[in-house]
Amino acid sequence: MGKKRFSVLLVAALLLSGCSTPLVGREREEKAEMDLDKTENVIYLAGGCFWGIEALMQSIPGVLDAQSGYANGTGPEDAAYQTVCTGTTGFRETVRVEYDPERVSLDALLLAYFYVIDPTVQNRQGNDIGSQYQTGVYYTNDRAKETVERIAAIERGRSQAFFVEIGPLVNFYPAEEYHQDYLAKNPGGYCHIPREEMELFAGLRIDPGDYQKPAAEIIRDKLTAEQYRVTQESGTERPFDNAFWDQFEKGIYVDVVTGEPLFSSTDKLKSGCGWPAFSKPIEAAAVVERPDVSFGTRRTEVRSRAGDSHLGHVFAGAPESPNGVRYCINSAALRFIPYAKLEAEGYGYLLDLFGS
Repeated sequence: MGKKRFSVLLVAALLLSGCSTPLVGREREEKAEMDLDKTENVIYLAGGCFWGIEALMQSIPGVLDAQSGYANGTGPEDAAYQTVCTGTTGFRETVRVEYDPERVSLDALLLAYFYVIDPTVQNRQGNDIGSQYQTGVYYTNDRAKETVERIAAIERGRSQAFFVEIGPLVNFYPAEEYHQDYLAKNPGGYCHIPREEMELFAGLRIDPGDYQKPAAEIIRDKLTAEQYRVTQESGTERPFDNAFWDQFEKGIYVDVVTGEPLFSSTDKLKSGCGWPAFSKPIEAAAVVERPDVSFGTRRTEVRSRAGDSHLGHVFAGAPESPNGVRYCINSAALRFIPYAKLEAEGYGYLLDLFGS
């Protein structure tokens, strides 16, 4: 698995009280010590049943290994499925993810994780209830800590409640063999993550790690007053009086704050809404949708993934759209990159959006 590991004796002060049952199919001597992972490019993700998170991470290009296990619990004597299921051990069903940073960023993995979990609930995900299903992100080094805390701050800001545990890895023990690669062994097996969401990340091309959100003071200096009002204060520009509402030039539209690609002219609609309208984003995961009940209405807000910029709203039942969906986006939230300049501006990897 390419891990660099070393073992130290468990410190008694880290042990919590909990139930214990005999370990099955494991060597007690091996389990009597705790493995501390010192691999640099690794992250530990607790997101409900580990079968789904493991399969999700394995589907992402650049992930080298994903292993199901139990993290941040009482100790090795309790790191067995039947014991963890009692809910008395503090263990979370967790997936150890090792990745190649040349192929995928930690930002991408974390944002994929947050895309499929519900951060607003405690001790449950989907139909699974219990402390072992508590969500959490656990890091093992300072570089990962900085990224985790930065992404967690973004996710916390766009969630009405946030119960994801964020902190260092205390301990981790691999789960029993029958849990490893469970959905590969059992393609029809239970998973709390919808299969269509998993498929979104199997073809990941836009890496949000390449488009990180700048510091607040940089954003303020970079944007015009109107761009700042729209993207940072969830404002709305005037319809029919903005840069792109009636533009149909060939190219892509990127987040004005981060440069992350969001929409393509190939999906732009001739809509009477007065703002740029699109049938879909370039990649579904590049935007975040959340309920908006402001102004006494029920709408679905659209925000950018990496920059968390307010973009606009998405509506169903749009007759002008081939899929019945209309993303109504503020021009002030976008920057347009003409097709002829994609390569020069670092977006050459999206040229195939326009065919040969």
